[in-house]
Amino acid sequence: MSTKGSFFRPVIDTMEGYVPGEQPRDRRYIKLNTNENPYPPSPRVLEALRAAVGGDLRLYPDPDATELRTKAAEVYGVSADRIIAGNGSDDLLSMLFRACVETSDGDVAYPFPTYSLYDTLAKIQGVTPKRVSYPADFTLPLDALAATGARLTIVCSPNSPSGTLVPLSDVAELARRARGLVVVDEAYVDFATETALSILDECPNVLVLRTFSKSFSLAGMRVGLAFGSADVIRELGKVKDSYNLDRLSLVAARAALEDFAWMQGNVAKVRAARDELVSELSGLGLIVLPSQANFVFARTQRSDGRALYEKLREKGILVRYFATPELSAGVRITVGTPEENRALVEAIQAFDRP
Repeated sequence: MSTKGSFFRPVIDTMEGYVPGEQPRDRRYIKLNTNENPYPPSPRVLEALRAAVGGDLRLYPDPDATELRTKAAEVYGVSADRIIAGNGSDDLLSMLFRACVETSDGDVAYPFPTYSLYDTLAKIQGVTPKRVSYPADFTLPLDALAATGARLTIVCSPNSPSGTLVPLSDVAELARRARGLVVVDEAYVDFATETALSILDECPNVLVLRTFSKSFSLAGMRVGLAFGSADVIRELGKVKDSYNLDRLSLVAARAALEDFAWMQGNVAKVRAARDELVSELSGLGLIVLPSQANFVFARTQRSDGRALYEKLREKGILVRYFATPELSAGVRITVGTPEENRALVEAIQAFDRP
């Protein structure tokens, strides 16, 4: 007889947890399912990590991530008191839900479909989010979002899984019309053409999230940053875990920022590969949404997304399939190396030529 109901809140008993992309333990797969960077982090990161492995690991890390925030302030032109660090941007999102979302339905709103962790975090808080449907072209449903009156509005830009970018003019207009905080989740923005960091001064209710997992090739270290007004950052810090970043993660992220050019070089290679991949997939008859991320969302015309996902997996290639009505016709494909992308295209060509 199960006793879980006597230990956990009813909402936890009944909800499904967030399901991350598959992480196979063997090396036989070409892994294009979790938007990791196909290129390694800067050699300076590895050197800094080797130097940091020593007796100091017995000590707690800096709870305020002072050196990382100071370096980020220098790189991004935002003062350190307007930056908070997290254990990946997912940690920052968890802080936001703890700080802003109570038990009232409608406290949080976002366009949909988008990053599915938002749904999970809302369920954990026991609330029903206001999900505003994207149109087919994934343009921001600005009027409907602004009308929700939510305390917390999240816009993922570039959006996952579509890869589409929200124009800054739309973000600024949403911020002017929103009742509460507008969070711009920019996990993939280094692969795009513009960032909401440029509107922070004119929009004090905007908070921008960044991660080191994608462009900096540090998915294994779990580091994220949030940029906003000093007042917002101070309030968010009240719900932060005491030591939410370990000593090695702090060292790795700071070293990555010190070699910003390395990241930019990798980003340039991914962008070029993305453009080539879009061209080749389109040439095979797939419908590919315009992406400014390090992935593309592609729909087939002769089968559904699940069939394509399963066939590619049989060929040793992992992509991401979402079993929801809005997304089930396609798959999300991480941009890999030219060699990985070629293998993908050849596998699709054999399976789904119109």
